[in-house]
Amino acid sequence: MALKSTIFKAELQIADLDRNCYQNHALTVARHPSETDERMMVRVLAFAMYADSALAFGKGLSSEDEPDLWRKDLTGAIEQWIEVGLPDEKRIRRACGRARQVVVVTYGGRVADMWWQQNKAALQRQDNLTIINLSPEDSRALAALAARGMQLQCTLQDGEAWLIVDGENTRIAPETRMAPAAS
Repeated sequence: MALKSTIFKAELQIADLDRNCYQNHALTVARHPSETDERMMVRVLAFAMYADSALAFGKGLSSEDEPDLWRKDLTGAIEQWIEVGLPDEKRIRRACGRARQVVVVTYGGRVADMWWQQNKAALQRQDNLTIINLSPEDSRALAALAARGMQLQCTLQDGEAWLIVDGENTRIAPETRMAPAAS
């Protein structure tokens, strides 16, 4: 018998000072049996960083054709494709062909650094791709916040995220490894 996903509920209040965007989201996050709290919370952070009323979680690890998060326009065209972890370079290239904007949020310390070095040259050919990396300390801090019922406040400013849970502040400082050239 297959194991079922564990359901997490999150009340997420976002104050994105960089985009002048203030939103509340009631999230239902399904954690795949093989997914860690760390990966799930990186997905929640990615949601907060790119929050939009049309942003939605994909089917998860069991789906090859969907990202972790995506935003589609009213015609069904993919505006934004967000992957978490260390996806295959071919998968990213395919996503760049399907979506207007692709974001990959990596984590894992030395393993993420090795992935970047192996894929950097091929990925730099994509002009609609952003690569963001979280330090091992940041991703572990996110994992520590995981709970079946979460109330998160997230303030985003100058590329940093401040998460408040139960009065405790957690600072997350993502590193942008690659971003499209400003037009």
